[in-house]
Amino acid sequence: MKNQPSVTVIGDLVGSRRSADRAAVHARFERAVDAINAEYALPVPLRIGTGDEFQGIFASIGAAIAATLRLRLALLPDVDVRQGIGWGQVLVLAEEPRVEDGPGWWAARAAIETVEAYERRAPLRAVRTAYVPAPDEAGPPPALVNATLMARDQIVSGLSERSMSVLDGLLRGRQQQEIADELGISPSAVSQRIRADGIGVLLAGDELVRGL
Repeated sequence: MKNQPSVTVIGDLVGSRRSADRAAVHARFERAVDAINAEYALPVPLRIGTGDEFQGIFASIGAAIAATLRLRLALLPDVDVRQGIGWGQVLVLAEEPRVEDGPGWWAARAAIETVEAYERRAPLRAVRTAYVPAPDEAGPPPALVNATLMARDQIVSGLSERSMSVLDGLLRGRQQQEIADELGISPSAVSQRIRADGIGVLLAGDELVRGL
């Protein structure tokens, strides 16, 4: 009997090799990955490989979309990250060490290649995440998911460092007053950023995709 398809994610850091302190970048990368693994019940936790690449399997498309946003925010503005979300069958070839293959991983790799293609097109360079289902898999419609990812990534790419901090705090469930105190600004300034920078739209979209 055919197994249920998996939600695979492959990602890699952008520009990390140009950093003056590679050890600090890697430590921040590890903390970000550990935080995602702690927050989400991943069937296969994210793990870092060679060349600043990481991969893991999520329980749902909605969880993968939410986690890729949070991972990106945890690394910006020092380094960015490109991420590919796949949907398809995963084959476990060995358990110790774990080795996987199959259409689910090929789809995630194709999604990363899609992001790399975006980077060569000026209007799409801000898009850092893509979704590709494996052939013949009846997953969430790629046009719908990718439209969501494009709009989200465009807004995030245009945020200032302070607005990123506001978004990150709100995604963590913090109150606007707490965020204002930490940033040394007024609560009204936080509210203005939420309205003017599209942060409110990002938060609403993040909530809506949870059910995918």
